[in-house]
Amino acid sequence: MKLTTTTCVTVDGVMQGLGAADEDRRGGFERGGWQGPLWDDEAGTFLNDVYARADAFLFGRRTYEIFAGSWGAMAADPGGNVIAMALNSKPKYVASNTLTDPGWADTTVLSGDLAAAVGELKAKPGGELQVHGSGALIRWLLDHELVDEITLLITPVILGQGTRLFADAGLDTVLEQVESRSTATGMTLQTYRTHGRPRYARADA
Repeated sequence: MKLTTTTCVTVDGVMQGLGAADEDRRGGFERGGWQGPLWDDEAGTFLNDVYARADAFLFGRRTYEIFAGSWGAMAADPGGNVIAMALNSKPKYVASNTLTDPGWADTTVLSGDLAAAVGELKAKPGGELQVHGSGALIRWLLDHELVDEITLLITPVILGQGTRLFADAGLDTVLEQVESRSTATGMTLQTYRTHGRPRYARADA
């Protein structure tokens, strides 16, 4: 399976608190709920298509618990919701050294040597091992060169505060564009394939 990440971000890279004003106030964040006013049907269809092609999901603990409490509650009656059906019918893996008893069905906890565990998952046959949300996990996976594709749903707003997807210091990576489109509300939907290390101009050139 190839490992893909899908993240909703602002133009300045913030991924915190996209859904509601009080969704995530860590660090004094006060600008939650920024995505909703600009979300549209085209972005929704795009995201549904992403989830529909998943073979398995990988989460960090915080995102896993948020998803389990919302999407997991729809297991008995997904009501035709594509995302709920995908999440409740596919294997789920959560990276955690403290979670021992996950309540969401078909969940496996990955503890200990995470790089080896993710490598084993990627070696399995199938299409996509998808990571949604899980910013700290995505940064760790990028630093360990385990990400194959990155999808960004970029909302045209600058927040000026909040947790950003990419760290101030991390592994440098070249991205090869796979797909790019924009929606009627100005959201841009970008998919990139990781493509090794960048080449830099020589200082003495």
